[in-house]
Amino acid sequence: MSQFQMDRDIVRSRLLKYTRKAFRMLPKLDRPRILDIGCGSGVPTMELARLGQGEVIGIDIDQTALDKLARKIRDAVLSNRVQAVSLSVLDMVFPDESFDIIWSEGSIFAIGFKRGIQEWRRFLKPNGFMVIHDEKGNVEEKLEQISECGYRLLGYFILNEETWWTEYFAPLEKMIAESQADYTDDPHALEELAQAQRELEMFKSNPERNSSVCFVMQKN
Repeated sequence: MSQFQMDRDIVRSRLLKYTRKAFRMLPKLDRPRILDIGCGSGVPTMELARLGQGEVIGIDIDQTALDKLARKIRDAVLSNRVQAVSLSVLDMVFPDESFDIIWSEGSIFAIGFKRGIQEWRRFLKPNGFMVIHDEKGNVEEKLEQISECGYRLLGYFILNEETWWTEYFAPLEKMIAESQADYTDDPHALEELAQAQRELEMFKSNPERNSSVCFVMQKN
């Protein structure tokens, strides 16, 4: 993992306080089995393993990110509890009622909120839990869809654009500025840098779109 990627994971870890906040909204579970959909390089995945002390399967289609997660798993000696699996949200093949918790931070947009909570529901054990962190959009509509799709809402909270700027994008901008002179001869790092710059520019061009909401729900 490049130094830039490690630094970026440090910036991303500033948002773990909200992962922890959502997890605390769940009842205490004994070593839950968790599916982390769209895990990326596994910043929340590793935190979920720590919080739950159970098994976590992280899935993503970005093999480079999965390789980084696999390295973290090995370094933490957690191969017996945490897996990084190359799998699309469109091709999930887990048996029904496999998981105590399904967790998704920023990935449900790939198939849409209602379709996601509908299709993923079968993978939850009876009375299992789903935590979805998604773009804010129409919160009232999503609350109705949660009920329509057979869940009980335990609670939700909103991260506004100011929170995203303070907690993530401002530190990311600082890191990009400090890193640009360091990777002139590393094509892979330069691409990571460019990707981060594009993400920053998208936020600056439309910051209100970066408000997000985290829903915590239970399968009826």
